[in-house]
Amino acid sequence: MIEQKVYFEDVQEGQEIPTLTVLCDSQRLVMWAAGSGDFYQIHYDKDFALGNGLPERIVHGALKHALLGRMLHEWIAPGGRIKRVACQYRGMDLVDKNVICKGVVTKKYQQDGQNIVELDVWTESEDGQKTTPGTAVVVLPSRGQ
Repeated sequence: MIEQKVYFEDVQEGQEIPTLTVLCDSQRLVMWAAGSGDFYQIHYDKDFALGNGLPERIVHGALKHALLGRMLHEWIAPGGRIKRVACQYRGMDLVDKNVICKGVVTKKYQQDGQNIVELDVWTESEDGQKTTPGTAVVVLPSRGQ
């Protein structure tokens, strides 16, 4: 796969960035639990999750946060840099479903010699419900650099 740089000059406000879709199956949740140390049973024990009023095991919020970062990285690499990614956990994503990461450019400007791009980012469930809204700031290279 040939990576293609994203340049500041080519980004426009209102532009959607490439979507990232990840199947969050039980294996992914167990691996995330092992890597993160978040072993709360609602993420891997179906009986425990159901016993706590959940419809099924749910995807870790921090995993969704990380997937938003991955989406940004895959969009801007090589050459760009993520300055900040922040999100809120507003809805549940269930095991064995796709988590769909999306983003749209909200503002672009130059400041202190940097090409700054601000975005709204979010995850949504397969039925289109936004579950993890957030914001991000990235720095992009210029065609002249």
